[in-house]
Amino acid sequence: MLNFEELTMVPWTAARAALVDLPLRFRVLVPPYPAVGVGVLRALLVRPLGGLDDGAFELIAGYEGYERI
Repeated sequence: MLNFEELTMVPWTAARAALVDLPLRFRVLVPPYPAVGVGVLRALLVRPLGGLDDGAFELIAGYEGYERI
């Protein structure tokens, strides 16, 4: 059984590889101002989705930092 906590803070490519056989919704968190991501894009949260997306998972990622543009 996959432990989602083990995927927290790993590079998103590693998290995606661990979920390769699963339907996945991918989102990137962004600040509420214009910015570019700096550093490694990391998995912040992996969770199962329910309802209409039954059997699917959500991977939310964020960069190590952001710089205003």
